[in-house]
Amino acid sequence: MRRGKGLTALTLAVAGAVTLAACGTGSSGGSGTTAAAGGGVGTACASPTTVTFWQQKFEDYQQAWYKKYVDQFNSSQTCVKVDYKVVPADTWTQKLQAAQAAGNQPDVVTTNYGNIKPGVAQGQFAALDDYLPASALADIKPNVAPFVTEKGKHWGYPMLVEPSAVLYINSDMAKAAGLDPASPPKSWKDLVDWSTKLTSGNVKGITIASVATELGWSSWGLQYNSCGHFPITDDWASARATDSCFADVVNLYKTLYQNKLMPQNPKVGYTDAAPFESGEVAMMVNGSWALGAIKKDKPDLLAKTVVAALPTKDGGTGETTATLGGWTLTLDAKSKHPKEAAAFISYLAAGDPNIMADFFKQAGYSKYTTRTSVDKAIAANDPSTTQDANMKTISDDIVAHGIAEPVYPWDISLAMGTAIESGMKGTAPVDAALKTANDSINSTIQKQQLKGTAPQS
Repeated sequence: MRRGKGLTALTLAVAGAVTLAACGTGSSGGSGTTAAAGGGVGTACASPTTVTFWQQKFEDYQQAWYKKYVDQFNSSQTCVKVDYKVVPADTWTQKLQAAQAAGNQPDVVTTNYGNIKPGVAQGQFAALDDYLPASALADIKPNVAPFVTEKGKHWGYPMLVEPSAVLYINSDMAKAAGLDPASPPKSWKDLVDWSTKLTSGNVKGITIASVATELGWSSWGLQYNSCGHFPITDDWASARATDSCFADVVNLYKTLYQNKLMPQNPKVGYTDAAPFESGEVAMMVNGSWALGAIKKDKPDLLAKTVVAALPTKDGGTGETTATLGGWTLTLDAKSKHPKEAAAFISYLAAGDPNIMADFFKQAGYSKYTTRTSVDKAIAANDPSTTQDANMKTISDDIVAHGIAEPVYPWDISLAMGTAIESGMKGTAPVDAALKTANDSINSTIQKQQLKGTAPQS
């Protein structure tokens, strides 16, 4: 059963923050509050302090969820008013940079994990440790906490994670091919064998990314699984794309492509589940969000869909084969009202776990939690989720072993994506393609003066 999410959550969540109780006439920015030491945020003021919140536009249900809880926050007290704005992804960077240049940047924004550590290096964010209670920070799952931690402090509050690579299997097709979907492929050799047996007529065994811009990020997990590192040294001093383990990754894609076990000219991109939904392919590598798409677009396919961790190179279990993307709420370092802004972050993402539990319900449980308390809230509010085998597999076998997306410049990922595409499609020998990637990465290191600039946790 849900608990109330009003004044109590707001007040208790901001341990260590100042009390904003004595309200007077508003200052610039709408502050009508007076700070005093100790306690939390007051709940009754003559005029509220206005803080601005920008959310990058996502699926429609997300805008509805954010609006619902912004409205609920605003109506729960009279000391802080959140001015909420949705910004399309294609104009996000331009508008945010313009606001920052003009000195009217939003107090709180949605920030993806990949931009946390670069943002910290640029002094963009305020540490949340001074504003959020220690219990809220301790609630963050151990494998997610490093995504938002730098120099021992938390620079964003994580809301969700999304594995970039999950294996989806049509169990009916698998059984028809003599395969046991309850025992999915474990190694890359198994994956090729399954793809071969499932390829028949117009049906391909598998679909997986096949263009550089998608291979650049969707293959991060496989690169790490094969090599135990990414194609650049930890101190960002030099490239290591010519390590033989990266050739193994390219050769996996090459085998699937050149044996025509996957679509040669896919009609849609990696993130689109349509080929699997239509039966054009028997297996699909896609992000966890595809499970939500299947639930929405073709619910009758759910009972036939088995998910599994993407196989490892040698068949080992409990290894990383997917990176975890996702979003956080960050507090701007130049916010004029950091305590009030932090109160909103605490309310929305770090307080009552039922609020975030509602988010995951609206998402069709296709995204995954970052807090232990939210897991418990979901189980209590919707016990059927504990019986969902696919959710359990993604949570236990993929998310639990996922690592953060690399934060080095995209040019490096694109160089690797280009090498994989060239090698898989035969436009260049595998070794030559990786040599080109290696040279490109070293050039990026030199041009962008990356040596020694890698963020340190």
